Amino acid sequence: MLNQRVANYLNKLVPIAPLITFRIAFGAVMLFSTIRYIYMGWVDTQLVDPILHFSYFGFDWIEPLPRLGMYAVFGLLILSSVGILLGYFYRVATVLFFFAFTYVELIDITYYLNHYYFVSIVSFLLIWLPANQNYSLDVLRKPTIGRKKVSAWCIDLLKLQIAIVYIYAGLFKINTDWLLEALPLAIWLPAKTSIPIIGGIFQYQETAYLFSWMGMLFDTFVVFALLFKPTRVLAYIAVVVFHTLTGILFQIGVFPLVMMLVVTIFFPATFHERILNRIFKKLKRVNSEEKAHQNNRRNNSKLVPLLAFFMLFQLLFPWRYLLYPGNIFWTEEGYRFSWRVMLMEKAGTATFYVKDGDDGREGSVINSQFLNDHQEKQMAMQPDLILQFAHYLESHFKDKGMKDPKVRAEVWVTLNGRRAQLLIDPKRDLTKEVDGWKTKDWILPLKQ
Repeated sequence: MLNQRVANYLNKLVPIAPLITFRIAFGAVMLFSTIRYIYMGWVDTQLVDPILHFSYFGFDWIEPLPRLGMYAVFGLLILSSVGILLGYFYRVATVLFFFAFTYVELIDITYYLNHYYFVSIVSFLLIWLPANQNYSLDVLRKPTIGRKKVSAWCIDLLKLQIAIVYIYAGLFKINTDWLLEALPLAIWLPAKTSIPIIGGIFQYQETAYLFSWMGMLFDTFVVFALLFKPTRVLAYIAVVVFHTLTGILFQIGVFPLVMMLVVTIFFPATFHERILNRIFKKLKRVNSEEKAHQNNRRNNSKLVPLLAFFMLFQLLFPWRYLLYPGNIFWTEEGYRFSWRVMLMEKAGTATFYVKDGDDGREGSVINSQFLNDHQEKQMAMQPDLILQFAHYLESHFKDKGMKDPKVRAEVWVTLNGRRAQLLIDPKRDLTKEVDGWKTKDWILPLKQ
């Protein structure tokens, strides 16, 4: 019985229109975002100019290209974004975009953002989805690929990924600091009183509590409201209001715009068809339902197991923090790639000491000689980045002729308004430590 239900679902066909508008919206926002990144000068300041880059665990082999090469990568991102937007050589465009974007994302971990991770995931999923088989230049080139229906799982897959982002963001807001102390919003909002019209309300502590609880409830339940027809329009209005407000209050780039556009996939196919028919009438090409059904069965047998495993990983990976002791916001073990969005105000100061292993002389390091302001700020509160910098200093001073340099660090960190505390053991020689999946026993426990 269960096998039959699964088979019926995998062979179920639905209108392709929601997948098409998703492709167009995603391509358009990625085009805008890439051009904005170049315009802001971030290719140089974030990727080309820094002396060193902090790498993701297991990806220390990834390095930035010279300046001309990096601009070539961003040129490739522009072209592939246009290809996705127009559905032109779509498969090639999605593959190129995924690898180029993920490459840029992996260059320096200090610029990690949840929405960069989301873009990499979505672009990977789009590689396998037939989002170019209607309202695309590919259909004009090759009309035989056109269809007006697609496997239901193709659309549900994207809905599931969006649901993971929202629901996990909501579930991880269920913690003492967020709900009972309204932190970190109680720290951030009073600094926003100069915002026109609404700024006055941010001076009150009650506003921080209201926003904390509403944020948790919104993230946890908005997807369910989008799935339910009677509440769908109200839920989308809430999406627009929520993301507009967060975009005004916080510097989070184009993420609010991305989410406002992609959640329209929860609207019925008729909604998307009306929009597409008004704008792209001449691009519409469809194939017979028999051919579409044959393509559907063939694609299911090849793709479903792969994508099911991928989504299972997405569901499980954010929970890896349970394997580590201590406060996740303090140790940050299992923190990244878990959809924890703006849950902490954390700042630190790190002083590194290098001792000559030959004569025992020790001196302090001026971090700004090696790092830009952003890198130094992020490094000084994240244990794995502190370790990376210590190993860089070891290598640097070895090259300068120092024998067996030993590196330790005195790192003071404040978390969500708490008094500054030592983050790591200041006596530990960090050159003897290695990064990995194991618990870092040189991180000191958080004192409540």
